[in-house]
Amino acid sequence: MNELIQFVGANQTAGFILVLARISPLFVLAPIFSSRMIPARAKGVAAVALAVGMAPVAMQGAKRPVPTDAFALAELAVKEILIGLAFAFAVAVVFNALAIAGSFLDTLVGFSFGSLVDPITGTQSPVLSQIYSLVGVMVFIAIGGDGWMIRGLAETYDLVPLLAFPSIGALVGGANAAFVNIFFSAIQIAAPVLIAVTITDAAFGIVSRVSPQMNVFAVGMPAKIIVAILLLGASLPFVAGYIDDSLRSGIGDSLNSIRVR
Repeated sequence: MNELIQFVGANQTAGFILVLARISPLFVLAPIFSSRMIPARAKGVAAVALAVGMAPVAMQGAKRPVPTDAFALAELAVKEILIGLAFAFAVAVVFNALAIAGSFLDTLVGFSFGSLVDPITGTQSPVLSQIYSLVGVMVFIAIGGDGWMIRGLAETYDLVPLLAFPSIGALVGGANAAFVNIFFSAIQIAAPVLIAVTITDAAFGIVSRVSPQMNVFAVGMPAKIIVAILLLGASLPFVAGYIDDSLRSGIGDSLNSIRVR
C-alpha cells in the first residue's frame, strides 16, 4: 500500500513538472506574461498556479503513467519546453512587429535621438515604438488576450498529449513563418505614417531646390513631427483592429504548427 502511494505521488509530481515546463515559456516570451513590470516571484507563483490547475487534465489525457526515471523525465521536459516556446513565440511576434514599426517611424521622424526605457520590455526604445507597444498591451487586455493564451495553451494538450512527441518539422516551420512575417507586419502597421512622412520629405526636397535660401532642416523637422503625430492619431484605431486580428491569427497559427509526430 505504501509503495502504491509513493508511486502515485511520484507520478503526480513528475506530471506536474512536465506541465510546468510547458507553461514556463509563457512567462518568458508571451506579451503581458513576460513583462519586466511583473516581479519574478509573482510570475513564478502564477506559473505554479496554472500548472496546478492544468496538471490533472493533462495527466488524464496522457492515458498512461508518467515515467519517473531521470533520463525519460528530462527528455519529456525538453519536449514540453519546445511546445511552450512554439506557442508563445507566435503571439510574441505581433508585439515585436509593433516595436519594429515604431522604430521605423522614429528613425524617419527623428525621435530615435531620444530613447527612453520601455516599461514593457525593460529596454531602451524610442517614443513611437513605446506608443505602439503600449497600444498593443491595451488592446491585448481589452480583448481578453490573456484568457486566449491560457485557453490556447490548454488546447495544446489535445494536440500533443503529455507523453506524446510533437513534429519538430511543423514546429520549426511555424516558427519560421512567424519570424518571416515580422517585417511584413511592421511595414503594414507603419504604412500610413511612413507614406505621409516620406511625401513630406519629398515635398521639402523640392522646396529646397526651388528656394535654396530656406533652412529646410529647421522647417522640415517640426513639419515631419506634426504630420507623423496627426497621422499616428488617425491610424491608431485601425492599428488596434489589426492587432486584434493578428493576435487571433497568431494563436491559431501556433496551434496549427503543434501536432503529434
